[in-house]
Amino acid sequence: MTQPSPLPTLTPQFCFSTSTLRGFLRLSRSSIDDTITQNLNALETPARAGFDPTSTSQLGPRPLGSHHQIDPAACNAFRDKVLFPSWQVRSDVLSYCSLVATSPDPDDPERALREAEQEKNRERIVDERLDPYSARYFPREARTEHLASILRQEMGVENIVRNRTWDIVRARCGDTAFAAWEQALAEWRKSRGTPQQGSR
Repeated sequence: MTQPSPLPTLTPQFCFSTSTLRGFLRLSRSSIDDTITQNLNALETPARAGFDPTSTSQLGPRPLGSHHQIDPAACNAFRDKVLFPSWQVRSDVLSYCSLVATSPDPDDPERALREAEQEKNRERIVDERLDPYSARYFPREARTEHLASILRQEMGVENIVRNRTWDIVRARCGDTAFAAWEQALAEWRKSRGTPQQGSR
């Protein structure tokens, strides 16, 4: 069985290194969610009747929903031991980095440069009759603002990925008690005593 994504060491530097943050999220999604069909196929029990050569005579992919139902116990084990723990790790990372993005950043290496730019902008003389573009000023973005923007994008991606994955899990594992992944994840968290964290 596939292993859940391990929780990285969470530090502000991990979050501000946006390539590291995005790399972790991408790797976790690719090993669990992007390969959900293969992960679920691995749970199917081999046929008891042996190989049927006529099963290969159909051309093209099988229509959606034509997969065999997976044993509910195997589905539950995969969901509770791999899928939800991986989602929880990504939720923990996104929540931690959201706190970093909304906290004061005394170690911002570009703070002095930004303050100097702002002071220089206050001293500029703007005469739009001579130069219609002289009023334009694009301040340098603080790294917390940049991180917050990236986190908004990643949370949107996370919702899309989880919706798609949950649809496949429900189709392959049969009816689950919950139509939405948010409800199922909240119930899993409650059963484990994990604090609730919104829809992330």
